[in-house]
Amino acid sequence: MAATAAFAGAEVPALEIRGLQAWYGESHILHGVDLSVKRGEVVTLLGRNGAGRTTTLRAIMGLTGERRGSVRVHGVETISLRTHRIARHGLGYCPEERGIFASLSCEENLMLPPRLPGRGPGMSVDEIYAMFPHLRERRRSPGTRMSGGEQQMLAVARILRTGADVLLLDEISEGLAPVIVQALARMIRTLKAKGYTVVMVEQNFRFAAPLADRLHVMEHGRIVESFDAAQLEEKLPVLHELLGV
Repeated sequence: MAATAAFAGAEVPALEIRGLQAWYGESHILHGVDLSVKRGEVVTLLGRNGAGRTTTLRAIMGLTGERRGSVRVHGVETISLRTHRIARHGLGYCPEERGIFASLSCEENLMLPPRLPGRGPGMSVDEIYAMFPHLRERRRSPGTRMSGGEQQMLAVARILRTGADVLLLDEISEGLAPVIVQALARMIRTLKAKGYTVVMVEQNFRFAAPLADRLHVMEHGRIVESFDAAQLEEKLPVLHELLGV
């Protein structure tokens, strides 16, 4: 579909991180994160609050203070680039706070981000409304009148317009009604079927586990456990110890 052309050369990982360290001021948060994500994979970062999961996403985007190591996006080293140039390599970041502009309508928010130069065309507005019928119904509603679930759908949808094909999603299910969480799960499956790559930070294990191809557990700024979805049942005792799930 929209991102097909960008996914050529599948042997190169969509995202490859080696020895990633990151700081906020003098606080050393990440202590050597290694992560490789294949194109078209859904990968989940699990961990307790403060483990470094959100900081990992922010460090990938260049939104922390100092960072060291290697971050390759579609084979291109981005560790020395500024955030707007990192995004041009196909990364789309959906922060936990969503960042919806309250004074703009749903459709104005959707149309606000520019398309990324050199990437695929992204999803059309009609494709987005087909995936998120709630947004079509609320397209003229101001941001302040949208529910938390609708705002979350909008935050993801506006990334899809830009042509980004690697999505970094931070706690998208947090605080939402079960029916909205189910809709977001369907969205993740649809994006995977279209060839998008998804890295999710999630506290909601029951939401994340059925969607992920691979799961990584973080603790104290490092990945301490990694396994494929097929190993989930045998890894449950370890997850109980690390997460208390």
